[in-house]
Amino acid sequence: MTARTPDTTSLTAWVADAVQAPSMHNAQPWLFHYERARGALALRMDPTRTMPRSDPSTRGLHLGCGAALFNLRVAAADAGWEARITARPDPADPELLAVAGFVPARDRDDIAGLRPAVLRRHTSRVPFSDEPVPEELLDGLRGAAVAEGARLDVADDWRVREVLTAVWDAERAEELSPEVREEIARWTADRDASAPDGIPPYARGLRRHDGRAPVRDFPGGGAGDRGAAVYEPAPCLAVLGTRRDEPEDWLRAGQAMQRVLLQATLDGLATSLNSQALEWPELRWLVRDPRSRTAHPQIVIRLGYGPEAPATPRRAVSEVLTVA
Repeated sequence: MTARTPDTTSLTAWVADAVQAPSMHNAQPWLFHYERARGALALRMDPTRTMPRSDPSTRGLHLGCGAALFNLRVAAADAGWEARITARPDPADPELLAVAGFVPARDRDDIAGLRPAVLRRHTSRVPFSDEPVPEELLDGLRGAAVAEGARLDVADDWRVREVLTAVWDAERAEELSPEVREEIARWTADRDASAPDGIPPYARGLRRHDGRAPVRDFPGGGAGDRGAAVYEPAPCLAVLGTRRDEPEDWLRAGQAMQRVLLQATLDGLATSLNSQALEWPELRWLVRDPRSRTAHPQIVIRLGYGPEAPATPRRAVSEVLTVA
């Protein structure tokens, strides 16, 4: 007889996969609560991990939590379950982002094949090679975004220049805002390799000496000791966007982002994310391709071939999951 609800051991393993998702500055802004009797898993934002200066709308937080939801779906599918997600179920409780219910799957979902990539996917902040990404792989990534209700627009050289101009303007705006710099430093310069969150020194990459790749140079934390490198002169950049721009769309974009990242990992690609220009409302519109069917850019994804990136730390599942 098939169990009507997942057992706690299985559910815990799925959450362990969920928290491998990327999040803004690796803040890991998620909390999970599982009600065994109902078989319902609630995902809530962790209010202690918001970024009111860099992410006042919590759009970036929603993207990270959406990515965690997609990892959860992948893990459940690989175990023979379908995770049915209800986004933002209670308007009176904005910290409740989603509730997942689980039913035994009749057929194996294609996303189950992405599970090996969950632990292999890491953000790479080092230079990529000049080898171009084949068009057939890019088409597959576009399809991955569409499957989750989003769109992935790969930038041509003209659009790359426009995106990079917005990123560089964001860098200057960041330099002029001590409040923003202080908030970022909380998760970067003030972290060390033993912290369970944030971006440790070994994962911050190299300072950009030359090249056009949008790689964020985090403040402090011994940046001068990291060395410098020449990055790609013609980076492969893609903008993931949605037609609408409500919190439910941000969660959808996070799931689409993670599906793209996992597929790229299976395809042998290195990836990194850049939200710098999107953190400034007056610059965000510059990232949008005017020819795109999507009106709202959500994240910039850099794609290419490069060395395997190190894993960044994660909080223990026992710190983010409660069971009742």
